[in-house]
Amino acid sequence: MREQGRLVLAGAPIGQVGDVSPRLREALESADVVAAEDTRRLRRLANDLGAEIGGRVVSYYDQNEAARAVELLESLKDGRTVLVITDAGMPGVSDPGYRLTSLAVEAGITVTALPGPSAVTTALAVSGLASDRFCFEGFPPRKAGERSRRLGALAAEERTMVFFEAPHRLEAALRAMAEAFGPGRQAAVCRELTKTYEEVRRGGLAELADWAAGGVKGEITVVVAGHVPDEGPPDIDELVAEVDRRVAGGVQRKQAVVDVAKESGMAKRELYDAVHRRSPTP
Repeated sequence: MREQGRLVLAGAPIGQVGDVSPRLREALESADVVAAEDTRRLRRLANDLGAEIGGRVVSYYDQNEAARAVELLESLKDGRTVLVITDAGMPGVSDPGYRLTSLAVEAGITVTALPGPSAVTTALAVSGLASDRFCFEGFPPRKAGERSRRLGALAAEERTMVFFEAPHRLEAALRAMAEAFGPGRQAAVCRELTKTYEEVRRGGLAELADWAAGGVKGEITVVVAGHVPDEGPPDIDELVAEVDRRVAGGVQRKQAVVDVAKESGMAKRELYDAVHRRSPTP
């Protein structure tokens, strides 16, 4: 009976090359097959680490993952060591890797990992939000209707939530979150983590959406506080401020009151009276 190989999932840096495991250099040099999400980025990383890739290099990305996983499984069955590495973070976490891992486990092949940086836990740590319990929700759906339904289903989630999002969809995603979770729900937008222009922006979801309207670049991770049951009545001053922000953005005052009241659960008349007292209509 021939000896089976070993599948190694290797964490790649999300920014700083020096953050990777010292074992990665040795693994790149000793693996029989290196399956990379982007072979050009792999070679740049190997060069930065001073590593000589000793095995065969193959591409392994979203579009070819299913077919390539079957091919790589055969290499594992032949006794070879296959190392999987993606562009950043851990394979299988919103990146290729899950299909091959599942096949390997089913075939009784050893699966191990070289731990490395993760945008999920890094963003959670710096967000300032509760980190004792959290869930990772990946990328929200791109289509507005699907996104609203997905976020709506998370409205009562009590754990801190972590999302990935593309910079050009960030504003729309934050506004959808503000609608689903409430405009004042605390969150943090973490941009370019560990890189030169790292930035962490914290605040309410509506406030962050307004900030994102100015345009944001880079890799984005969003951390959102979980729902707190029985929070008591909403803060009227915060809701009035939210109405004022929407009016300043071009929304009619009446419509802004209706929308904010619906999102917060406050009676429309009570909110309208508070807004009128603060800024009476001329």
